[in-house]
Amino acid sequence: MRVRFGPAGTPTKYKGETTGIPEFLKEIGLDAFEYQAVYGVKISQETAIELGKKAEECDVLLSLHAPYYINLNGAEDVIEKSIDRLVKSAWAAELMNAYRIVFHPGFYGKKSSKEATETIAESLKKAVEMAKAKGYKKFIYSPETMGKVKTFGTLDEILKLCSLVGEHCLPTIDFAHIYARTQGGLRTKDDILKIIEQVEREFPEAVKPLHTHFTEVEFGPSGEKKHIIMGKGKPDFKIIAEALIETGIDTVVISESPVLEIDALKMKEILEGLIKG
Repeated sequence: MRVRFGPAGTPTKYKGETTGIPEFLKEIGLDAFEYQAVYGVKISQETAIELGKKAEECDVLLSLHAPYYINLNGAEDVIEKSIDRLVKSAWAAELMNAYRIVFHPGFYGKKSSKEATETIAESLKKAVEMAKAKGYKKFIYSPETMGKVKTFGTLDEILKLCSLVGEHCLPTIDFAHIYARTQGGLRTKDDILKIIEQVEREFPEAVKPLHTHFTEVEFGPSGEKKHIIMGKGKPDFKIIAEALIETGIDTVVISESPVLEIDALKMKEILEGLIKG
């Protein structure tokens, strides 16, 4: 089992060029990094290639978070622009050798869950085909479980979406989002085990490694409200660490805490402490 930990975006204590982040993370004991293209894919070709080289040298596994402005269940022009953003994300991911492209699939609008799933799947298939047509080969689109009840993205919906799209599509499991959306439903190790086992049963390749996000979170009736520093909210990362140890699966844990790398290191410490007993 190997569990990698790292931040979603530039570490809070890092001051420098993007290409220097992998070395900084290695120095402090982290080995994953999710590059944030959430406000647009603005990275240059030169920087993307250099970031990929530095990450490989430092044994830091890269993923990329695609722009927030994606809704594969919107109006026709919205879907078209969303597909373009996903294809541009595949371009950047290919250059930096990012192994996952995490993204938010969209909203229900006036559609049922089934209707939204079908529309989003067809839209994502178009993004896959366009990326392939441009010669990109290694990209994996990774739709994320979502924390607000108005957004598409329950665990079952994400897994169904991945099954409909097939090639180049595997899930991202955001434990904080599932916790918020289920109104605090993740309380025990068994709750986490059920999620992992469902993913592994339906997508064995998705746990090689399992790509996850974590932060403690505040929620309300509509789901997620805000991310919280570890120790001031829920869920408890310990139950996730216990489940990972029990299953023995390779995992990437991306910290979305307000203090990104600081809480990533806390998560690593919790896991290693449990392993040592």
